[in-house]
Amino acid sequence: MVGLSSANKKRELCYLTGEVELWMVACLLLNGYGWMEILSCDAGRCCYIVNFRREVVEKNPSLHQSKLPVETRFFSVPIKSDSKYLQYSRPHHFSLRKLNNYHPSRTIIILNRYEHINSRVLGENYNSCVLDGKERVNNVNGRGKSVSKVLIPNLPDESNGGYVAPISSSFWEWKPKLTVHYEKSGSENVQSPPLLFLPGFGVGSFHYEKQLKDLGRDFRAWAMDFLGQGMSLPCEDPTLGSNGGDKLESDRENIIWGFGDETETWAEKLVYSVDLWRDQVRYFVEEVIQEPVYLVGNSLGGFVAIYFAACHPQLVKGVTLLNATPFWGFLPNRVRYPRLSRLFPWAGTFPLPSIVRKLTEILWQKISDPRSIEQILDQVYADHSTEVDKVFSRILETTQHPAAAASFASILFAPQGQLSFREALSRCRMNNVPICLLYGKEDPWVKPIWGLQVKQQVPEAPYYEISLAGHCPHDEVPEVVNFLLRGWIQNLESHGNTALPLLDTPESVDDHFAWDLEFIREGSRKSTRVKFHVSKFSTWNRLISRFKSVLENGGTNSQ
Repeated sequence: MVGLSSANKKRELCYLTGEVELWMVACLLLNGYGWMEILSCDAGRCCYIVNFRREVVEKNPSLHQSKLPVETRFFSVPIKSDSKYLQYSRPHHFSLRKLNNYHPSRTIIILNRYEHINSRVLGENYNSCVLDGKERVNNVNGRGKSVSKVLIPNLPDESNGGYVAPISSSFWEWKPKLTVHYEKSGSENVQSPPLLFLPGFGVGSFHYEKQLKDLGRDFRAWAMDFLGQGMSLPCEDPTLGSNGGDKLESDRENIIWGFGDETETWAEKLVYSVDLWRDQVRYFVEEVIQEPVYLVGNSLGGFVAIYFAACHPQLVKGVTLLNATPFWGFLPNRVRYPRLSRLFPWAGTFPLPSIVRKLTEILWQKISDPRSIEQILDQVYADHSTEVDKVFSRILETTQHPAAAASFASILFAPQGQLSFREALSRCRMNNVPICLLYGKEDPWVKPIWGLQVKQQVPEAPYYEISLAGHCPHDEVPEVVNFLLRGWIQNLESHGNTALPLLDTPESVDDHFAWDLEFIREGSRKSTRVKFHVSKFSTWNRLISRFKSVLENGGTNSQ
């Protein structure tokens, strides 16, 4: 242990690695310091900044946003404890409060006597931090628009020998002729919670490759293709007598499945709807994963994730929404609106009516054109430096499947689910299903207003707004999404003993916070801004909780 440096030095360096017991802090009191107060806590297991003088010092539970007096001497003390809160009362007004309980880490705290202090996350685990005095922080209590820089882990670089979780590709036969393609990583992490990634419309499990390779190092991770999309398209024609039935074998590539006049027996009730995908997820979780999962869904996948969680909360440990679409389907649900649905005699089943076939041929010719796919990707990806060649080629490959056009028509005309998005959110909240919101700010389709509406309905859900990122933040800034997702799961798995990512003390957040998250990609430093939204409702609840805590502590101290 190294103590305080001499007073004539400009910089004061005080570091302590490992853990000490609470009695060491008490010994400091008995050695003549007289009065000591906890000023702040870093992201180590429990590392505090304490003031050894009697002068008044402003406190802020987030160390990287603290403005520290230049003449105050400090010491960094990690405290080992298994309880969430510690309190110690002495006649000298010494108070100690444990704000967070992270996993153990070796943390170095560097204090600059003549500069304000900022912080970066860097260390042996994802919660360690190192202080950096390069930037000034204009606000002591974190209010306003103060921004801190945080260095987060990079994606593993397998080209330079970095370890990535290997991905395996498999098929699971749910029902006769209905085979689901999925990818998996992290099979060896048997003690870790399982994650299931649900893709957006028009893509598949390949869209989560960056998550499977990275998060698969810590968790068991799955990503599936919805039926009617990706590699979960049918392996046979769902109808009899489709065009091309009498064509030569050399002309078979021009056949379009699903345009026949009669339905195959196995496809009589087949329609690619959110109800079908909800049931697909249910049986996949029950039969393949075989335990409750954390669901992560982008766009359409987000809608299905929250819909599934509302219907089967016992199979869900938590839901993360990545720019989830707040609605899906145009036609009324037959169960919910039986009379209204009679006005629409066809709702996505096979075979397709003749007028729908003609409309599908026209639309599909435009949608499946490579130039249209390029334009869509250019629109939804806000960061145009993102490599999308693989995504483009996989989407183009799917459009060339003989069942793709009819499957697209079935999806387009499928009825709505039995629950709306808002109703599904309400059910999840009623059943205490944890929800996390990660939204790309520059999304041209699901704009931030939709994420804020979810936050308003579920105020306790952490909401991280990411910029620069569009409709697919997990593919544009996977470093940020993986960091936030990993931290959120750790927070839930530790029952709140590990703080939410970027929030040393979530109960102290009173306003919107922003960070510049920095990481290295392909040898270059990149930065992405993340803003944390706090609803007024949750802030009011937090103030009430504080008031109750003060009353309780006051009553205890008076005794």
